[in-house]
Amino acid sequence: MSIVGRKFPNIEVNAMDSMGDTIKINVFKEAIDKKKKVLLFWYPKDFTFVCPTELHAFQDALGEFEKRNTVVIGASVDSAEVHFAWLNTPKDQGGIEGVTYPLLADTNRNLSYALDILDGTEIYDEDNDEVQIEGDNVTFRATYLIDEEGTVFHEGVNHMPLGRNVNEFIRLIDAYSHVQTHGEVCPANWEEGKDAMKANREGTAAYLASH
Repeated sequence: MSIVGRKFPNIEVNAMDSMGDTIKINVFKEAIDKKKKVLLFWYPKDFTFVCPTELHAFQDALGEFEKRNTVVIGASVDSAEVHFAWLNTPKDQGGIEGVTYPLLADTNRNLSYALDILDGTEIYDEDNDEVQIEGDNVTFRATYLIDEEGTVFHEGVNHMPLGRNVNEFIRLIDAYSHVQTHGEVCPANWEEGKDAMKANREGTAAYLASH
């Protein structure tokens, strides 16, 4: 079930910061307490192939997110210790050395389960009268944009092989900020600096007539 338009789950998770310290992060409170937007992106596993390209891409764009009052947080179900090892592995060896935003270590899968983004399937074993998990039980490439009130305004989930377009999240943050500031709605392919529309029939008609 989508959580767009609803509050992000109020769940605290272990995390690793760029200094090598294990910390705890509650994404919902991160937005509320700091009065910032949050971009939370999940990836399947550390030390894989597509994943480091995404983490470096978010790092490269970190300044653009910071200019938009947005905190970036990565997440997987790997442990904080595995995150630390990956953070200390050079880029040319498949590592993410140089990444400075925190990484959630949702090893107990409390948050990823609440978000329903795990690829594992529960199978009932009648012979042993127990439930087993089929699959790796890691997360899809899920992305959440959360506003300063802790409300989700974007949710997207990619299958494992499909990397994300970081610039699209910048565009979505710009569009949502425009809505917040001006009360206008943003049409298809809207980008910062383009015309938006008033949220009524007359506004839509005027916009279409001028384009």
